[in-house]
Amino acid sequence: MFWTPELAYTLEDAPWPATKDELIDYAERTGAPKQVLENLYELEENDELHEGIEDLWPEYENSTSDLFYDEDEDEDSYY
Repeated sequence: MFWTPELAYTLEDAPWPATKDELIDYAERTGAPKQVLENLYELEENDELHEGIEDLWPEYENSTSDLFYDEDEDEDSYY
């Protein structure tokens, strides 16, 4: 399974909690990237509810700060 912040972000509005099948359905309906679908198909076959993207990719919470770059904040640090 290969996740990036951008891939995981496509599932942020998924109907959590959700089963594997519900997540696959959501990803297909919303046109998620192919890699997201491949990652979801790799999940174990069970009816376990996933509470959020962190259940699929625990590092997601730490990586979201890299998604949004605040140019103004960066400029302020030079003065």
